[in-house]
Amino acid sequence: MASTLEKFIHSLDPRALPRVLQIQSGIYFQGSIYEMFGNECCLSTGEVIKVIGFKINKLIASICENNEVSRFSAKVELPLNFPGLYKIVADKTPYVSIEEITRKVSIGPTRFGHPCFYSSEDIKLANLTIKHGEQITFNSVEEVNGTMAVNCGLVRNNQSHSFTLPLSQEGKFYECEDDQIYTLKEIAEWKIPKCRNRIVKLSNTLQTWDSSNPLPENFDGCLILTPVYEVQAVMKFRKDIVHILSDLDVEVKDVTDCYDISSFLQPLSLEDVFERTSKEFPMVAEIMEGPSGGQKPYNLLYTGKEIIIYKKYQATRVLASEIRSDSPKRHFLIPINYKGKFKRRPREFPTAYDLDIARSEKEQLHVVATKAFDSPHKELFPVSVGDQFLVQQCQTSEILYEGRKKVIDVLACEQILSDTYKKVLLPMYMEGGFVEVIHDKKQYQLSEICKEFHLPFNVKVSVRDLSVEEDVLAAVPGLQFEEEITDSYLLISSTSSPVESWEIPVYRLNMLVHLLSKDVQTVVPPVTKTTVEEISEEQYYMVRRYENQTLNPPPRPPKKPT
Repeated sequence: MASTLEKFIHSLDPRALPRVLQIQSGIYFQGSIYEMFGNECCLSTGEVIKVIGFKINKLIASICENNEVSRFSAKVELPLNFPGLYKIVADKTPYVSIEEITRKVSIGPTRFGHPCFYSSEDIKLANLTIKHGEQITFNSVEEVNGTMAVNCGLVRNNQSHSFTLPLSQEGKFYECEDDQIYTLKEIAEWKIPKCRNRIVKLSNTLQTWDSSNPLPENFDGCLILTPVYEVQAVMKFRKDIVHILSDLDVEVKDVTDCYDISSFLQPLSLEDVFERTSKEFPMVAEIMEGPSGGQKPYNLLYTGKEIIIYKKYQATRVLASEIRSDSPKRHFLIPINYKGKFKRRPREFPTAYDLDIARSEKEQLHVVATKAFDSPHKELFPVSVGDQFLVQQCQTSEILYEGRKKVIDVLACEQILSDTYKKVLLPMYMEGGFVEVIHDKKQYQLSEICKEFHLPFNVKVSVRDLSVEEDVLAAVPGLQFEEEITDSYLLISSTSSPVESWEIPVYRLNMLVHLLSKDVQTVVPPVTKTTVEEISEEQYYMVRRYENQTLNPPPRPPKKPT
């Protein structure tokens, strides 16, 4: 049965992809050129396309009154980066089964992907009865004893209960009130159910109103949001990906079940390629959609280019951030074999506790106080701005506190005087300020720093990497090496001129390829060029989050006696 493209995409479950659609009718029924994002495609009646993905491109907003579109409201387009923070208005229409919820609502590993519902009736399970009106948090969907189910949780009398609900569970399930605030982008990615609109209330505008703002001045009401999707598709006789907006006035019919889907090119993401077995490498591929960015080698990876993918592997990088007091900071991933050299830069320490963490057996830590500290106990040393110390070790000391002796952790140091040294004790809880004094004038390779010092570590480039045309680190006045990470890479080169190979990151490069049935002429990869990768703020936090999942949190500094 034919339907509009918009209706089809709004009801399409992403798990059912890919789907083959046949164009039935519309404004392009005679065959016409349609251009979207620089891609031209001809959509003729009878044309077949394979839909491989879709995502929300923009939102159509209408002012809402009493949960309905206002009669006097004009529809306005809102881009996903439109400023403002919004609260979600709970949907009053119930879901009739757990299966419907999993099909229409985003459930995932992040905090945005844990929607909450309540049942209008009690649900009796083997070990628990869920009372009507109790808030149920949906955490994940997985197979349990051969049956698909949702892992759920609820809190009752300050005690958490975990249980599963099968997708076959029926009833009336209502969305719970949500007191969190979200950006439009977060709402678009996680909080708009399939086949439903979403009502939101403006919580904070984040900007002053001007004439370019599509919303009325001083508006603080509710909006009904309708998503417009960007559809990624493959056409029968094209080797690139076409992008079509779902509100295009075209009718389509799903013909997946009666069409040979293998007759289309099979686009693969870099993640798909990485999941292939090591025995399948090397392979030849053609780029269907290249990444954006002018940095080498990304500027060489354009649509239509053939590449050799030699192997997949894990490689070590050092995560570094620009040292500056204001934001935004630049962030980099530096390969261990970076050929430039570094000189040390002073580190800053906010507490005596940080001094203890930073001290090492290799050299004595020399610091200058930048903030005064007046000790409340005569056994501990009062610090003045400009005092210099050599950090010795952590130990315990007795102090007299309200007439009683109390043992606390202290940092033993030597104060540097004009012609002598004085042994002093600093309380570990001391909130002061210290700057490191650097005596080491040596120039270090990155691999030496990682081997000899604890990170984080402050440096600046003293000799740039001469093996690359432009060393992006050379222009940065100061860098802090934060941690070593392990990441996934593919090693590639051009088929036309395989004189050098490049490492490309699997999870930060949006690129689609299709494999070619060609033999690899050069099985051994040519000389590998590793580059410093500059990453965005969002990518920086993603890298740190995944890297730190297996690490224990650092110990908390001791508190000041109360």
